[in-house]
Amino acid sequence: MKILLVYPEIPQTFWSFKKALRFIAKKAAEPPLGLLTVAGLLPEEWEMKLVDLNVSPLSDEQILWADTVFLGGMSIQRRSFEAVATRCNRLGVKVVAGGPLCTMHHQELSGVDHFVLGEAEITLPRFLDDLRRGNARRIYTAEGFAPLAAAPLPRWELLEMKKYATIDIQYSRGCPYDCEFCSITTLYGHVPRTKATAQFLAELESLYAIGWRGAVFVVDDNFIGNRRKLKQDFLPALIDWSRRHGYPFGFNTEVSIDLADDGELIQLMVKAGFKMVFVGIETPDERGLAECGKLQNRNRDLLQAVKTLQRGGLDVSGGFIVGFDSDGPDIFERQIRFIQNSGIVTAMVGLLNAPPGTRLYKRLQAENRIINTMSGDNMDGSLNFLPHMKPHLLMAGYRRILRTIYSQEEYFARIKTFLAEYRLPDVPAPPLKRESIAALFRAVWHLGIWEEGKRYFWKLVFYVLRHHRRKFPQAIQMAIYGYHFRALAAAV
Repeated sequence: MKILLVYPEIPQTFWSFKKALRFIAKKAAEPPLGLLTVAGLLPEEWEMKLVDLNVSPLSDEQILWADTVFLGGMSIQRRSFEAVATRCNRLGVKVVAGGPLCTMHHQELSGVDHFVLGEAEITLPRFLDDLRRGNARRIYTAEGFAPLAAAPLPRWELLEMKKYATIDIQYSRGCPYDCEFCSITTLYGHVPRTKATAQFLAELESLYAIGWRGAVFVVDDNFIGNRRKLKQDFLPALIDWSRRHGYPFGFNTEVSIDLADDGELIQLMVKAGFKMVFVGIETPDERGLAECGKLQNRNRDLLQAVKTLQRGGLDVSGGFIVGFDSDGPDIFERQIRFIQNSGIVTAMVGLLNAPPGTRLYKRLQAENRIINTMSGDNMDGSLNFLPHMKPHLLMAGYRRILRTIYSQEEYFARIKTFLAEYRLPDVPAPPLKRESIAALFRAVWHLGIWEEGKRYFWKLVFYVLRHHRRKFPQAIQMAIYGYHFRALAAAV
């Protein structure tokens, strides 16, 4: 069979980094790891091509080449997903679809011949068996979750590697916590499942062999879900691998804030080459944390925890939410002050939304407060439920947060706060790429000459050269990110 794997377009969002990617001449931040993994589960003798609409257009000729189009994506890609399905229908090519969007919203989607829902390691083989027998069903669902030993090596060769800023890889699925608004446990369960250390290192080896160097995002929703295995087996082996290969990768991942309680684990992660961690902080208000069940964040000094991670050698990016029932009119100023004082430069602040299947959705549905389907972009200013706070006050406060923390004055001040706290790890940095040098020149042109408010850029440059010269690459990278974030904030 001829299979065309299509990844729908992601609109400009916080994590798309579209404005920032221009500085390094990249098309997309990350590749479609889910589709690459699905490709690894398909028969080797099948002919496969991948079109990622975030890096290249999709032609009718490409669709007509295929016997079947495999389509996947997330909620935020819904509009593009539906457009691709419609084109396939018009051209008479069958569509097989899966991924988080389909798993959570397949009842609302049209134009799909076969839904392969849940984890593909379970449902895709069932579909393929029925397809061979000529009696494939429309919907395949999974009870339970797959052991990650069943996950194949992603088919990297299908990618146009040079068009991406970061390559994704996965170590674990699932999270031990149960935050009310989070859909991760609905999709992947509460018990963290991990790949064998040898399996993960084999994936790294394959990336290394095809020439990838630079950023690698370990896409786990909570990388530290199984600490014992990390400390006793995985991280020591990764440290050894990174040292033997000359630290070719800089790793980023997602963790819970209680990583700050474990100095040994922080040290091992940094020695292995981890550079940045995303942490769901959500709110500095204890009532909001109690309301959403964010137990791991409660009864602790969140600001001090962030600084512990920064001083340990990890750049902390953070997620923040406004719109909890318990939020009062002071929450907006409290969020601003926390973000500024923390030195969290990459601070994603969103309005609370209720994903289907979550405890929050079920509670609000029982209270007759669900009003529409969530967009999947929690920074577009949309709400899918009726908040306790008057909506116009909530939106005004939300805009105030964004316009403040991403104003040039506050943003560049936050970079300085971060640089003063951050301890540069004593491990070799990944090799400098040619596009990094080009990015510096583009930053000087766009941020230091062309953009209004350029004085803030030059103040940062001179500050870094005087006080934190070795952190100059991080400072320039963050300055470039700010260009993207300001555009987003202005659009809300």
